[in-house]
Amino acid sequence: MGTSIAEFLTGKTRLGRITPPPPLTFHEGSGKVVNTIPPNDFSYFEMLNAVVQREPAAALDAELMGPLAAIGIVKGKPFAPDARMKKILTEALALANATSRSLFINPRDPSWYYYPGSAWMNFLFETGSEFETPIPMVTREGVKPFPPTGYRTLDARTAFFYGVTGITPAMAMRLPGVGSQYLFAFVDADKQYFDGAKTYKVTLPKDIPEAKFWSFTLYDNMTRSMLDTPQRYPRAGSQAYPSPAAEASADGSTTIYFSPKQPDGVKRGNWIQTDPMKGWFTIMRLYSPLEPFFTKAWRPGEIELVK
Repeated sequence: MGTSIAEFLTGKTRLGRITPPPPLTFHEGSGKVVNTIPPNDFSYFEMLNAVVQREPAAALDAELMGPLAAIGIVKGKPFAPDARMKKILTEALALANATSRSLFINPRDPSWYYYPGSAWMNFLFETGSEFETPIPMVTREGVKPFPPTGYRTLDARTAFFYGVTGITPAMAMRLPGVGSQYLFAFVDADKQYFDGAKTYKVTLPKDIPEAKFWSFTLYDNMTRSMLDTPQRYPRAGSQAYPSPAAEASADGSTTIYFSPKQPDGVKRGNWIQTDPMKGWFTIMRLYSPLEPFFTKAWRPGEIELVK
């Protein structure tokens, strides 16, 4: 039996009154500190158990629920490991955290690096957004897809989701003028980790290949979240908000500095503040990237230690 438009609008039907949905609630989050990093101690498993108990039994794939069930996390059952099991889980978590951090910050697979001998890397070109088949090549002759590999690249998937919250196919396309592209750098030109107490610089050649905008953002090695400094916005780029836009030199190149204090003679828009007590890494973003990025005719400089 159907419901007419008039009945729907008045909330009355031949079967009774329609219960309207609850009103939407907007929660103001501006200025609030929110921790989105999973814990690195035993409470991680307690958090997983809370999620499993709260959600429907089929909320996660059975393949994912299997390992949880193996350690005692089962929908509708108490999670109460004894002292022996709790020690095993705690040690396993520490090892998993260290392994994931190493895969993310110190990858050893040479195919993950975008340029030969460079620190700039992005493994999505080799694995695609599903961590299985490389991104198709897009050439003037047409699209050239790669054959499926038939297996999931687990190291790349672990590394990516340890350091990045989510993924979309738009992050893994070779289409000029569409989507966005990212290059990560975890070490300097000498393959040394970045020290927040030191000064570094990177130079981008002229004609940065983006149709919309480009930017650098700095992240804390430990939390993988944006670096928290008095500067507030740990970024520099072509946009003039929330910090001033970076300015190019007379030859068209743009140099960005990373240091705890603003270097003499360097404009605010060309400087990102670091924390002397923390290590960091950076992501360079190109929104609506252009063909010279994909052909590698344009290449960013390596991040060099100044002092």
